[in-house]
Amino acid sequence: MKELQDVTFPERTAELAEICGGGAIAYEVDWASFENDLDGLTFLDNLSCHRTNMALRVICADELGKEAVRAKLARILLKNVTNKSEMHIAFAEGMLEMRCAYALRTDGMFSDGEIRGVLLAGL
Repeated sequence: MKELQDVTFPERTAELAEICGGGAIAYEVDWASFENDLDGLTFLDNLSCHRTNMALRVICADELGKEAVRAKLARILLKNVTNKSEMHIAFAEGMLEMRCAYALRTDGMFSDGEIRGVLLAGL
């Protein structure tokens, strides 16, 4: 968890700024939801951060997309859940919230296409 907090998330946040042409979009993690879930922690970066950044690369392919994202997206909240029925994705009031079942690996994630669709609907 420490490496995620000290290395991975700062790198992903810097990557967000690069993708979006600046801004201060931040990843926030509900670390308590990962308590006693080593598998979930293992897949957190790939299943959420990597996919979210991929979705944003498509949206921010031009200056118009970058401006829209910088104006509307302030934070990305990630929370771990235990099963698919608890999964949820929403974008409102400047926050993209994703509740994923990380321990289920790819069965417990939202694809970059789904993430992109939710973001575009709110921009």
